Amino acid sequence: MTLAQPVRIGIIGAGNIGKVHIREFLRLDSAVVLGVTDAVPELAKRTREEFSLPKVYENIDNMLLDDEIDAVVIGVPNRWHAPIAISALEAGKHVLLEKPMAIDSAAAKDIVRAQQRTGKVLMISHQMRWQWNALAIKEQVEKGELGRIYMAKTGWMRRKGIPGWGTWFTRKEDAGGGPLIDIGVHMLDLAMYLMGNPKPVAVYGSTYAEFGPRRRGIGNWGTPNWDGRFDVEDLASALIKMEDGSTLTLDVSWAVHADTDSQPFVHLMGSEGGASIVGQRAKFLTEKFNQPLQVELTPPQEDEGERARLSRHFVECVQTGREPISSAVTGLANNLILDAIYESSRSGREVLLDWSL
Repeated sequence: MTLAQPVRIGIIGAGNIGKVHIREFLRLDSAVVLGVTDAVPELAKRTREEFSLPKVYENIDNMLLDDEIDAVVIGVPNRWHAPIAISALEAGKHVLLEKPMAIDSAAAKDIVRAQQRTGKVLMISHQMRWQWNALAIKEQVEKGELGRIYMAKTGWMRRKGIPGWGTWFTRKEDAGGGPLIDIGVHMLDLAMYLMGNPKPVAVYGSTYAEFGPRRRGIGNWGTPNWDGRFDVEDLASALIKMEDGSTLTLDVSWAVHADTDSQPFVHLMGSEGGASIVGQRAKFLTEKFNQPLQVELTPPQEDEGERARLSRHFVECVQTGREPISSAVTGLANNLILDAIYESSRSGREVLLDWSL
């Protein structure tokens, strides 16, 4: 493929996130959304009509057999991420895969092996890396303005925000977990990226379910299914130790009785400076002339948005063969940490991460 050729994309999953991806790729001259498929055929047909797409596929296999498709976007429940991603890679398709990469680390390792076998581009859709404030902080980190980042704190403590009670969101067999694997993986990924992707080696954590089982803390995302079930956590907390000696703490909830603004946050602590992201705000902190100094970063006047940048990066990686910044290895790191937090909560002990493939 040359840079002059638009990347022809198929969308697997015609729900909310699938439509988000369609809108973004339709904005790019370097991409063409060729078609869509979904486990609910009527939903796929309505999505095709809504966006005037050329094709609707009866099933995933038919899409993967289409030689006109260069790449696929996978936006389906977590349990299906690995089998679909592996099938797509082995069919010769590049893959943009929604977070988390897999429902657990065993499945994540299967994806990594498939990517290594096929050599195709596999990118995890972590849009928070592409927010203007994250890009601004990352630039300062790479310039060395923070020095050695030895500690970071991150999290997303929602006050009342359990999504789709009783749907796949709150069923462990489909989602793999609750807020830890839903919104926690975003914060984990962002913090690790801003820290320079240190290698995590050990985890100590705990999870709790105090709201969901009692049908409390319900948010406004998704339509509840009161005939369904809630068998995941609604709060998680962890300490992650890195090979280089740095540490990261993670706190995340769907529902909690706490004085929280329900905004995602990352605080980086370095030997020469620090940085904080809270929601859309960002600060750089240091010391000059024996006085503490902080600078509030200013957003750009015209910002195309994080998802536009994410989509363009994926297309460029497909066209050039370069490795995405949110690669299969970073996705595996996230899954290893998530599994270790759940295991530590069950055992009450520190868990060492197994990186072997």
